Amino acid sequence: MQGKIIKGIGGFYYIHVEHYGVYECKAKGVFRNRKIKPLVGDNVEIDIIDEADKKGNIREILPRNSELIRPAVANIDQALVFFAAAQPEPNLGLLDRFLLQMEFKGIPTIIGFNKCDLADVSKIEELRDIYKACGYPLLFVSVKEGKNLEELKSLLYGKTTALAGPSGVGKSSLMNWLLPEAEMETGAVSEKIKRGRHTTRHSELFHLGEGTYLFDTPGFSSLYLNDFTDETLKNYFPEFTEYEDECRFVGCNHVNEPDCGVKQALELGKISPVRYEHYVQMYQELKEQRRY
Repeated sequence: MQGKIIKGIGGFYYIHVEHYGVYECKAKGVFRNRKIKPLVGDNVEIDIIDEADKKGNIREILPRNSELIRPAVANIDQALVFFAAAQPEPNLGLLDRFLLQMEFKGIPTIIGFNKCDLADVSKIEELRDIYKACGYPLLFVSVKEGKNLEELKSLLYGKTTALAGPSGVGKSSLMNWLLPEAEMETGAVSEKIKRGRHTTRHSELFHLGEGTYLFDTPGFSSLYLNDFTDETLKNYFPEFTEYEDECRFVGCNHVNEPDCGVKQALELGKISPVRYEHYVQMYQELKEQRRY
């Protein structure tokens, strides 16, 4: 019987099998010997030990089509990165680092801005302008008012999606809307610091319907640049690609070089100055690391 690992706690793995429910399973020792650790999101074959109590053993882990290290999860089809448009103000530097990681892993990403009922029209237009050239699907929603949630739900259908974003932006509220029986704790945003308390305690995959899973990842606050160098960073900003042929130098890094097609596009307003500024900051950070 085949299913998907939706949760792993204390050596037990909970496997969701379409139309049959959830089985509590242990992984056979053979995986330890092969140094393979089952991950949430793994598709597995299981042997049923007790159908009445829904218990079994994981017999085989099927090949993974993707794998993330932080958080540890497999077979993600896409990511939904969720920020608030206001309260708290979106940390776009953090958002761009997340997009960078997903580009590196080749995982398609949807950008969702929640609490658009609390942001004025000019703020929403400003965010739209920053991200329209990147090519990512961009949604402005209000979980509180139910705005654009059906459109968001349609983008999740039939896929396994990683939901990620900082605390306090409404991820748990979104989960409660998508799957009321999940009854996730919703942490109020701290009035004092206007930032969310961490409310997600462990990684778990939620079944939303036929072939549709949502992985709620623990809140994140920083993303490292270990996978990149100052020379490769530019390859993960999709809006640069179209203009690189116009650079005078092959291998142009789009920072200090003259006659740079990307910088010309920037001056013409075709590339967001905010995104470009984040690129330069990360480029300098990586260059500094290389020196040491």
